Amino acid sequence: MNGLLLVNLGTPDAPRPREVRRYLREFLSDPRVIDLPAPLRALLLHLVILPVRPRRSAEAYTKVWTERGSPLLFHSQDLAAAVQARLGPAWRVELAMRYGNPSVPAALQALLDPQSLGPQSLGPQSLGPQSRGGARPAVDRLVILPLYPQYSSAATGSSLEAIFRVLSTRWVLPSVQVIEPFFDDPGFIQAFVARGRPILESLRPDHVLFSFHGLPERHLTKAEDCGAYCLQRADCCAEVGPQNPSCYRAQCFATARRIAQELSLSPSGYTVCFQSRLGRTPWIRPFTDLVLPELRQKGVRRVAVFCPAFVADCLETLEEIGMRARAQFVAEGGEELVLVPSLNATPEWVDAVVGLVRRQSARFSLGSLPTVS
Repeated sequence: MNGLLLVNLGTPDAPRPREVRRYLREFLSDPRVIDLPAPLRALLLHLVILPVRPRRSAEAYTKVWTERGSPLLFHSQDLAAAVQARLGPAWRVELAMRYGNPSVPAALQALLDPQSLGPQSLGPQSLGPQSRGGARPAVDRLVILPLYPQYSSAATGSSLEAIFRVLSTRWVLPSVQVIEPFFDDPGFIQAFVARGRPILESLRPDHVLFSFHGLPERHLTKAEDCGAYCLQRADCCAEVGPQNPSCYRAQCFATARRIAQELSLSPSGYTVCFQSRLGRTPWIRPFTDLVLPELRQKGVRRVAVFCPAFVADCLETLEEIGMRARAQFVAEGGEELVLVPSLNATPEWVDAVVGLVRRQSARFSLGSLPTVS
């Protein structure tokens, strides 16, 4: 039996301070997220962040919460269900969140020890007929797809560490394959092109932003043995090459460049920028919230924003860009800022995911999978 584990970052169980505090405590306790010595990380978390941020974040989550709950969760569930339907009964697909629910241990248990689970034991996060009770064989070949297009230790690395920590406790391990970051995968690129093209044709923006999640600069310099290269020259992220094969910022630029080329955007017609910075440590630039007033000063009135670090709409896309960035731009005198929706469970993205799995599974010599139309 073949198993596919889709992994995303996570979301609180509810848009209330208590649940948000629990989520932030788990998230920000991770040394791959806040990469400070443990005592300093604990002081920052418990004396600075947790006393004030949960209530503020809960208010933001309330703005994007729906009857189905967290957008990140239900869009990821929809994707997993659609991929399960496409791969068919030879595969079992489970969704895990690095932080929060459905947890990595629960998802792996559903794949590797399904007989230990009763009907609906994983709750509404269980996916496909294989998760509804009854006899189900355990998977012996496992493909892992971290749903982060660009590599970062804080997301990709942390998720893989958590998965292999659970796997390491097993006496018998399944065969495991990890799908690499897909920042320039043609299917991923075309899925974002399909999302953006109708909006660009309707809005006719003066400028396009590609806003990615930010990282502290030290996360980049720690990722590569690059000496004086990383962040030391203006064009250090102009391409992904031997000096920076795992550079998050360079992969972001590569993603934006590919989408822009497919949409026939000129190099002067778009800007790559970074959002969601936290604290006073230097973060990778340019910052989205500072680029917007610069665009207004240049006479830009209409802006479209892609967020290609996220494959599902979430707090960072819907609230930070769709609400706050839009309000900021309009307050600066702009006419309109439109968020291009993320990939969610669109047919093009389902095709791309199945394609990624097909190519990875070929290395297992598992036989053919359904052809992506």
